[in-house]
Amino acid sequence: MRTPHVVIAVTALALAAAAPSASAATVPATPIEATGPAPTVPQYVGAPWKARPVAGVTPAWQHPLMATNPKNGVHNDAWQSDDYTELSGPLGLRPHVFSTGFGRTCITLTFDRKGRLIGSCTNLGDGPALYMLDPVTLDTLAFLQLPFVPPPAGTNPALNTTGGAYFYLDNRDRVVVASSDRRILVIGEDDRGASPAFKQIASYDPTPCLQPDERMPSTLPDTQGRYWFVGRTNGTVGVLDPKTGKCGSILLNEEIENSFAVASDGIYVVSDKAQYKFTAGADLKPKVLWKATYRNSGVQKPGQINAGSGTTPTLLWPTSGRRGKSTAPAYVAITDNADPMDVVVYRAGALARGQKRLVCTVPVFARGASDTENSLIAMGRSLIVENNYGYDLVKWNDVIGGGLQIGGDLNQVSSPGMTRIDIRPGGAGCRVVWRNTTVRAPSVVSKGDAANGLIYTFENVKDPSGADPWYWTAVDERTGKVAWKQQAGHGGLYNNHYAGIAIGSNPRTKKTTLYLGGVGGVMALRDG
Repeated sequence: MRTPHVVIAVTALALAAAAPSASAATVPATPIEATGPAPTVPQYVGAPWKARPVAGVTPAWQHPLMATNPKNGVHNDAWQSDDYTELSGPLGLRPHVFSTGFGRTCITLTFDRKGRLIGSCTNLGDGPALYMLDPVTLDTLAFLQLPFVPPPAGTNPALNTTGGAYFYLDNRDRVVVASSDRRILVIGEDDRGASPAFKQIASYDPTPCLQPDERMPSTLPDTQGRYWFVGRTNGTVGVLDPKTGKCGSILLNEEIENSFAVASDGIYVVSDKAQYKFTAGADLKPKVLWKATYRNSGVQKPGQINAGSGTTPTLLWPTSGRRGKSTAPAYVAITDNADPMDVVVYRAGALARGQKRLVCTVPVFARGASDTENSLIAMGRSLIVENNYGYDLVKWNDVIGGGLQIGGDLNQVSSPGMTRIDIRPGGAGCRVVWRNTTVRAPSVVSKGDAANGLIYTFENVKDPSGADPWYWTAVDERTGKVAWKQQAGHGGLYNNHYAGIAIGSNPRTKKTTLYLGGVGGVMALRDG
């Protein structure tokens, strides 16, 4: 049974929920609306999980100028590990699902010192805004509209990674974001009034170091407190000193649509052609320490934002022996754009005599049906990759009144696949540990949880009735088998659309909670 086309004009999508004012008091959560026919597939599958911590997993490096790991960004930390090492998420015991609907997709969710969610949430009408949410009720506590300049003509607005999709929370609970008007903004929290609020602290201008009309997907700090930034369309890599306001940059003439990784020894950036490592001296001129070109079919596959690697680089510690006092990573991992796609691991530091930069190239998923738009999960020496091939639920159609066509057939789910690859001790290659050929995670930033041995993802599954069900799904890190899954809701408003899962803990509930942005707002799950 085919589901009819659902067409939502830009203005209608923007007005799906009235935006609160910047100074509004608490706005109670209203659940995301379920749409379409009710699913016939089960609400819950599997059985509660008994926590089995993964041995030998060392937490990622803590950046001194970012909020405490794993609370500071969409990928948890400056190394983009997408792993939790000390916080055990829900185990699937009588799961309780809930949500708040406000018509914006929150790609990045972080947590301040009080445990409140801080998210950047966007729609096609007026762009990104900052939300502060109560972690227990999902009530909106504070709101701030961010600058919005529509993307350049010819850009698919549903695949726009600039202007606020990425941000990070710094070590003073301040949001640092590359805005769509080509500034780097620093926005703090103000708890002095009757209700919390956001307040802009600083604004920096990197435009002298950007190409005309080039916009920034992301900014992150180095250990000196300078703001590094990347430009999407021309491949600018730049660094700005907030003390002087001066900046320097290098032009790659390649596209950079993802964020990047930061370590004590350099900045790791992947373009649509190659993986780079940069550093910069007092002159603010980025310098390429090394470059490695990856395999590329040159095709933008279904589910991809461009014809290149879909991953933010992931950094890892050594896989054997003691890492000692070193704060530098041993490896950096990405995916390429070959067919089938490969997981690619490089040595991150200076090469010893006889060493090669490339550690391994491991093909994953099927030829003609393999790509990803999400960073790899790093759990110790293990890497977990998901298949996003075929995700096409949101299509830009400039013929239909300048509107956004969601779906066509809303239950044409993406190709399945999730694979675990381990780096061999000493970097002597890699091996495939398991392949899951059933999990269908169209576009979510999945998360590993070394504290309990689960991988959390978000699935869209086939339903014989033509319904459009979405599931929280937990996978066994050791075997790749599904441990349990719980339906979150059904219909296009439950589509997560490239958002990242975040795990939070709050003393009011004594329980951990999974959070995830969706087209309709924010979804959550905690054990009952």
